[in-house]
Amino acid sequence: MIGILLAAGFSRRFGSADKLLQKLEDGRPIALAAAENLIKAIPLTIAVLRPENKELAGLLAHVGLKIVFCDPQQTEMADSLSSAVRYSSRFSESGAGFIIALADMPYISQQTISAVAHELGTGAAIVAPSCKGQRGHPVGFSAKFRIELEQLTGDEGARAILKRHADEIRLLECNDAGILADIDTPADLVTMQRT
Repeated sequence: MIGILLAAGFSRRFGSADKLLQKLEDGRPIALAAAENLIKAIPLTIAVLRPENKELAGLLAHVGLKIVFCDPQQTEMADSLSSAVRYSSRFSESGAGFIIALADMPYISQQTISAVAHELGTGAAIVAPSCKGQRGHPVGFSAKFRIELEQLTGDEGARAILKRHADEIRLLECNDAGILADIDTPADLVTMQRT
């Protein structure tokens, strides 16, 4: 199984500061916290970044993530996801599927990520955690979706695959509110650190 951390977005709603490098209460940058949770559950994890984000690349490589830079001309979420899936083909672990996480979601517990991976390992095609009836992240895809993931385009990421294969999604109920907590604005960061 391979973890994929999507960290190539532009974070326009956050303002001029690099959202993924902003510090949480514990002093870790947002993306580093998300990466550490993912790599503890999925030891082979790939992070996709924009080429100019060298500081973040260094932080993530230091904790063991493989780094892939997306093509500067390809700026949509699907472009970065498809780049990571193509890169993953060099690793045998990709035959067990993919856990796709977002770098602006640092509060997802390692246990939730491991549970999603476990469900994939038992034969589920697609697994998504759910908290209080809301589907969240990360989403796991079995290897049978490799080609569809590699061919994604646009800003929807894997949403198109989820729509096409809705009947194959196994929801994993959990009590992890972190699966719904993405940080899009400075106010989100402040609010989430208070709770």
